[in-house]
Amino acid sequence: MLELPFTQPLPVDRGLDLPGIMRTIADHSARPRYTFMVLDLITRVAGRGGAAGPLVRDGEQLVPIREWLSAAIAPSAARHHYRKATIEAVRRDLASRGMLPADMQEAERMVECEVADRVRISGMTAVSRAVSELVKAGLVKRHYQGYRVDHCNRGAQRQAVYTVPGHVLAALTRGAAT
Repeated sequence: MLELPFTQPLPVDRGLDLPGIMRTIADHSARPRYTFMVLDLITRVAGRGGAAGPLVRDGEQLVPIREWLSAAIAPSAARHHYRKATIEAVRRDLASRGMLPADMQEAERMVECEVADRVRISGMTAVSRAVSELVKAGLVKRHYQGYRVDHCNRGAQRQAVYTVPGHVLAALTRGAAT
């Protein structure tokens, strides 16, 4: 695991450009490319004022932004060796518990369903971690909307809303041109 030094993060420069955003992310993130992907996707779905969420349109349905981000990034890991290892681990687990059907097609569907569920859960965790790094870097603000926002149970049916500050939004939409 990559260890980041305990140093005080540099303040975000209000005259930020794309290379500056990349430097800021690299200073605050253990996975800067992934974190930049998350920031870029948030920026692309952000409405007025840079806010994205709590729900994002995905085809005909509305889904929570964290689930949408996870699903949008998931194809980039489809050929990753961890996914192949997960498929084998799920197959072994189901077989050891006697839950794997004798029909090969049904068994493959069951394995794929379980793998997809694990990838979705893992992806949402990774998105949350990346957003937390973006918040610490000052590139995104996070708040929650929904039932009982101030409830002591953090999972009280709240949905995340991510807001990209104007100067960051301008730098990302402007691109490398200054």
